[in-house]
Amino acid sequence: MSQHNIEDQEEEQPLDPAVELVRRRMLRLQIVSALIMIVSLMAVFGAILYKVFDKSADEKAAVASSGAIVPADAPRALTATLPRGFVIVDISYGNGQALIYGQKENGEQTFYLFDLNTGRMAADVEIRFD
Repeated sequence: MSQHNIEDQEEEQPLDPAVELVRRRMLRLQIVSALIMIVSLMAVFGAILYKVFDKSADEKAAVASSGAIVPADAPRALTATLPRGFVIVDISYGNGQALIYGQKENGEQTFYLFDLNTGRMAADVEIRFD
């Protein structure tokens, strides 16, 4: 029991001034480090939210990935010539090319690949079933 009293007395005594100075510096360093971490996390979350809600970046990415070059002064005027009687069933677009799928007058299924960058037909493919 007397041993506990000795330990209590030692704990109640004030710290050495040099030890107290080191303790205060460590506490200050810990607070500064915590503030830097909080500001860094806020910056990361802010960047994530900016990327998620930035619509102009989505539009720029769509134009850049499409491959089609649009002049600033006027839109491009292109003509895709298809045979008479061709019935368009579906049109798809990607990478600056338009895929036009349909049937000719005689019932043959075919598709045309029109390149928007060059303004000409890139392919004419007939589909036959054996």
